[in-house]
Amino acid sequence: MISFKNKKQFSSAILFCSIAVIMFWVKSYITYSTAFNLGIENGAQKFLLLLNPLSATLFFLGLGLFAKGRRAFIWIIIVDFLLSLLLYCNVVYYREFSDFITVPTMLQSNNLGDMGGSIVALMRPADFLVFTDVVILILLLVFKVFVPNREVCVRPRKTVGILTLAIAVFAANLSLAEIDRPQLLTRGFDNNYLVKYLGMTNFMLFDTYRTAKSTKEKASASGTDTQQALDFTKKNYAEPNSKYFGVAKNKNVIYIHLESFQQYLIDFKLNGEEVTPTINKFFHDKETIAFDNYFHQVGQGKTSDAEMMLENSLYGLASGSAFTSKGNNVYQSQPAILGQHGYDSAVFHGNTRSFWNRDAIYKEFGIKNFFDSSYYDMNENDTLNYGLKDKPFFKESIPMLETLKQPFYAKFITLSNHFPYPISEEDATIKPATSGDSTVDSSFQTARYLDEAVKQFMTYLKKSGLYDNSVIVMYGDHYGTSENRSSALGEVLGNDDVTPFDVAQLQRVPFMVHVPGVKGFVDHSYGGQIDTLPTVLHLLGIDSKDYLQFGTDMLSKQHNQTVPFRNGNFVSDKVSYINGVFYDQKTGAVIPSDKVTDEMKAQHNYVNNSLGFSDKVLQQDLLRFYTPKGFKATDRSDYNYNHQTGDPIKKTTSNED
Repeated sequence: MISFKNKKQFSSAILFCSIAVIMFWVKSYITYSTAFNLGIENGAQKFLLLLNPLSATLFFLGLGLFAKGRRAFIWIIIVDFLLSLLLYCNVVYYREFSDFITVPTMLQSNNLGDMGGSIVALMRPADFLVFTDVVILILLLVFKVFVPNREVCVRPRKTVGILTLAIAVFAANLSLAEIDRPQLLTRGFDNNYLVKYLGMTNFMLFDTYRTAKSTKEKASASGTDTQQALDFTKKNYAEPNSKYFGVAKNKNVIYIHLESFQQYLIDFKLNGEEVTPTINKFFHDKETIAFDNYFHQVGQGKTSDAEMMLENSLYGLASGSAFTSKGNNVYQSQPAILGQHGYDSAVFHGNTRSFWNRDAIYKEFGIKNFFDSSYYDMNENDTLNYGLKDKPFFKESIPMLETLKQPFYAKFITLSNHFPYPISEEDATIKPATSGDSTVDSSFQTARYLDEAVKQFMTYLKKSGLYDNSVIVMYGDHYGTSENRSSALGEVLGNDDVTPFDVAQLQRVPFMVHVPGVKGFVDHSYGGQIDTLPTVLHLLGIDSKDYLQFGTDMLSKQHNQTVPFRNGNFVSDKVSYINGVFYDQKTGAVIPSDKVTDEMKAQHNYVNNSLGFSDKVLQQDLLRFYTPKGFKATDRSDYNYNHQTGDPIKKTTSNED
C-alpha cells in the first residue's frame, strides 16, 4: 500500500519533468525563430515550427522518469543540459555556415579549422540564455521547491505512457510535414528544411541513422567492387571524335543552368510569338553544336541529380539525393579535373548555400569558389520563389565572375523558371497560355523572363570578349511540367492524347555547346545528362578514358545512344522502354512481346547494369579505391567559402582560414 505522501511524490517527479519539457519546448521555439533563418513561408510551417520540438523533448526528458527518487530529477537536468548544449552548439555553428552540425561534420577533424574564426569569436554574451531552463531546474532543487523521495520512482506504465505520447506527437508532426513538403526524408533537400519541419533533436537522430547506414554500406566495399564498375565503364568507353577532340583546349568553360527548361520551348511560338528568342538564337548559332534528342535523367534529387551527372557522369540515386546523403564521398569531378589543367572554378547561385548540401559537396568536387545568396542583394523586390530572380542574379554575378583567373570553369544556376512559376505583372512580357492549368500557363511567362535574363548576360559576355574565348554550355536540368499536367501541356503543344510514350519523349531538355571557331550544327544523336562530362572534356582535349564515368562522348562515333532513366525505363534512337512495354521510337507503336529482339533485351540489361554500378559507386564510395593516372585527389580542407566577407579564400594550410 503506497502512502498519500508517496503518491504526492509521484506527482512531483512528473510535474518536474513537465516543467522541464515546457521550458525546453518554449526555448527551442524562440531559438528557432531568432537564431536560425529557416524560411517560414506559411501558417502550416509556423505551426510545425512550434510543434516540432515537443516530441523529442517529451521523449528524452521522459526517459529520466525510469530512475528512482532523486536520480530521476538529476537525470532530467542532465538530459536537459545535453539537449541545450546541442542547441547552443548549433546556434554558434550556424552563424558561420548557415547550416546545422551533422555527424559527418563532427567526425571530420578539419571542420573546426574551417570555421573562419575562433569559436570564441562566434559566441555572444546572450547565448547563455539557452541554458536558462537548466539553471531554473537546478534552483528548484537547491531551494527545495521539489524534495525528491529517495525510495520512490514513477510507475513504469506511466513513463511508458509519456513516451508513447511523444511518439504519437512525432507521428502527427511527420504526417503534417509530409503534407506541406512531400518526400521530406527520402529526398533530403536541405538540413534547414529538416530542422524547420522536424526540430533539431529529430534532425540529429535522422542524421545519425543516415550516417550509420552510409557507413555500413561503405564498410562492406572493397577495391574489387571498384574494379568491376571500372571494367564496365571501360568496356563502354567511346573514343573521341578526332574532328572535335581538343578544339576548345584552354578556353574558359561557362555553364548556364536553365532551371526546369525543356526542349519543347526551343522555337516554340505562343500566340505567334517566340517564347525564348534568345535561347533559340543560341541553339541555332553558327558556332553552336546543339542536341535535340538529349534527355534529363534525374530522380528524386532533381536539380542536384542533374549536377551530379554533369559534374561526375554518375547517376543520382534511386531514392533521395546523393548531394545530401553522399556529400562526403570521394569524387573525380569536372572542376577538379580542370583545376589540374590550370583552371580556376566557381559556382554562382542565388539560393542559400546549404540547399542540397552544396556547401559541403562542392568542396569534394574541387570547386574553389561558391557564390551563394550571401553574396547577393536579396531584397524583397528581387527575390521570388527559391531565391534571387534571374535578371539581378546575372547582373550581380558579373563583378564576381571578373575576379576569376582565366582559364576558368563557371556555372550559373538560374531559379526563376521553377514550379509553381510565380511572376509579377511587371516581369511578365508575354501573355500566359490558356490551357486552364495556371501552373502550365504561367510557365511560358517565366521561361520568357529567363530568356531575357540570358540575353542580358550574353550581351555582357560579347562586350567583355569572353564570348569568343569560352565554351558556353546551356542545358535544362529537369522537367518543368510534371506528368500529372501532361494533358494541359499537350493542349498547349497541340497534342490532345498524351500517351506514356509521349510523356517519355517530353523529357527532352536542351543541350547546346557554343565553341568559338567550330562550325555549329544540330546533332540528332540520342543522349542524356550522363553524357555531358565526357563530351565537354573531349572538346577541351582531355581524354575521359581513365575516369570512372558512365556516359559517353555524344560526338563520338562509338557513342551509346541508349539513354537510361532513373526508374529503369529508357529511350534510344530505335526503341523506347516505358513501364515494361517496348515502343518503336519512330512511330510510337507498341512492340508486341513476341517481337522483342535480343538487341532490345541487351539494351535493357545495359540500363540495369549502368544504374546498378553507378549506385554502388555512390553508396559504397568506391572512388576512394581508385585514382586515375595523373589525377590529384581533392582535399576539401583546401577551400573555405567565406560568406561573411564575400571573399572566397584559398587556404594556405589545413589549419588556417
